[in-house]
Amino acid sequence: MYSRIIGTGSYLPEKILTNHDLEKMVDTSDEWIRTRTGITQRHIAAEGQMASDLAVNASLSAMENANIEAGEIDLIIVATTTPDMVFPSTACILQNKLGIKNCPAFDMQAVCSGFVYALATADMFIRAGKYRNVLVVGSEIYSNIVDWKDRSTCVLFGDGAGAVLLTQSDQPGILSSHLHADGNYSSVLSVPGNICDGKIQGNPYVNMEGNTVFKFAVKVLEEVVLEAIAENNLQTTDIDWLIPHQANIRIIRSTAKKLGISMDKVVTTVEKHGNTSAASVPLALDIAVRDGRIQSDQYVLLEGVGGGFTWGAVLLRW
Repeated sequence: MYSRIIGTGSYLPEKILTNHDLEKMVDTSDEWIRTRTGITQRHIAAEGQMASDLAVNASLSAMENANIEAGEIDLIIVATTTPDMVFPSTACILQNKLGIKNCPAFDMQAVCSGFVYALATADMFIRAGKYRNVLVVGSEIYSNIVDWKDRSTCVLFGDGAGAVLLTQSDQPGILSSHLHADGNYSSVLSVPGNICDGKIQGNPYVNMEGNTVFKFAVKVLEEVVLEAIAENNLQTTDIDWLIPHQANIRIIRSTAKKLGISMDKVVTTVEKHGNTSAASVPLALDIAVRDGRIQSDQYVLLEGVGGGFTWGAVLLRW
């Protein structure tokens, strides 16, 4: 038994924050941001909008695309670093908002690798015969956890959500998944603050050692792609589309160059979305599916790297 993606969906908040807008907020410039990150704008959630709200819109889009009703969904997994609240899980809140009854729902926390982790988990549940239709969502509101006075981080992130629906299939869809983590790097990219006695202890904003993240990301993103294609007896030339985590265009280009993959085969959305963490891969996937780039029988490789460090890849036969 295999799992196959039968529907994709995405949602971006209406508000757009451009680099020129940021020039008025912090000591930065459009040229500086574009040359170092490739980002020109990002979407920002409205006041009061929660990760579950973004997830609802992306999920409904995926359900419509898959022609799946709420009552047919057996399992919900939400990848998020910015949950609505400490508990219950954003997945349970999403389940209620979608009107889905009596199915398990839980969150996956692997930061920017979250969607890849969640997709791999859903695939394993389906392969084990436990569930038939699984909703997997990546939803983030990073505007809540960035310090808008810190020019080194606030220019990087955006808000959004992406979703897919997986179902049982007798034909291979997800061919393999490859997940990794190394907690030795846990302090390199983190939000180190916490709540104690009703008060915030420590720094509640994104903290990042940019150079370390860049070098590590390029290294492991190359390695995990090679791991995936080797397990499936493929070559990098067999990959029709590479959909990497959309953190920084320089990371994406460096990874593609090391792998010998043309940028013509790489789906990029970082210019318009910024880094949407766990939402970035499903957002990019949905766009490439809907604009017709991804076609039947093509090999599509999804990969991500994030705080933890966590990283991983999922190879699909579309």
